[in-house]
Amino acid sequence: MAFERIAVVGAGAWGTALANVAARAGRSVTLAARDEAGARGVAQSRMSPRLPGITIDDKVVIVPAGAPALRAQDAILLAVPAQALRAAALRLAPQLAERIPVIACAKGIERGTHRFMTEIIADCIPTALPGILSGPSFAAEVAQHRPTAITLAAHDETIAAALARALGSATFRPYHSVDVRGVEIGGAAKNVLAIASGIVTGRGLGASAAAALTTRGFAELFRFGKAFGAQPETLTGLSGLGDLILSCSSRQSRNFSLGIALGEGASPAQAGAGMLAEGVFTAAALVDMADQNAVDMPIATAVAAILDGRISVDAAIERLLTRPLKAEG
Repeated sequence: MAFERIAVVGAGAWGTALANVAARAGRSVTLAARDEAGARGVAQSRMSPRLPGITIDDKVVIVPAGAPALRAQDAILLAVPAQALRAAALRLAPQLAERIPVIACAKGIERGTHRFMTEIIADCIPTALPGILSGPSFAAEVAQHRPTAITLAAHDETIAAALARALGSATFRPYHSVDVRGVEIGGAAKNVLAIASGIVTGRGLGASAAAALTTRGFAELFRFGKAFGAQPETLTGLSGLGDLILSCSSRQSRNFSLGIALGEGASPAQAGAGMLAEGVFTAAALVDMADQNAVDMPIATAVAAILDGRISVDAAIERLLTRPLKAEG
């Protein structure tokens, strides 16, 4: 349970930041890039193109995904986008020892299958021990050693606690949990709600509207989480309310920035150009799952409709503002 050897799969901004986190915590770290050319470039520059200005710790060994080095690891941090996680997990499966923790570090729900990240890991690597790392964190700030607290969840509390200790440092504080589903729901839902918050800002609706949107958005997140068995303390914690507050208040959030562009009049295609905002892919899946479970999520529904081009921003705002008045809850 010492988890001395940790591999991070994905050499983007988040993967690079996490590799540095693990190295700073004293672990032996392998960072796996997408292919040989990518690994070679990152190894030569000691920098990820996705995280300019941040040097990768000298102790981090950089290899291509599929390298034999991945067979000798104690744990895997899978730091690839949510919609790419299945392909990455399938590629990893033949290389891993049985009962190795594989921790998803993406926030989303898979389109089409409606699978959460740990479910994808279980599908693709049946012998692995799936987990999820999520919470209010921007890769650049983590890489700059700015104080950050997140949640690391696994079904086995002993493993979750040991991994949290293995990654923890003076500036990176992982809290452990066994509420895997609650942590996943917080990370997935907040991305969609952050787009809505950005729309409010881009439309210039004011600080009062922004506060109301975030609060009512959290009510939707909470209802959805409750329907799927999440623990209330998880939803009100770092990976739920904490991540929602961060993503709904900073232009560093790609989902919030995309929402601003939509609010300023850009089309969904224009707003998303050159930007990977996970909420764009998660919105439809989240709303489908809410409908199937009779969970009322009017804000998320409006975001999904805007992204699909089924309703304009102004019409969506009017629809939300003219909903029947009722008791808060």
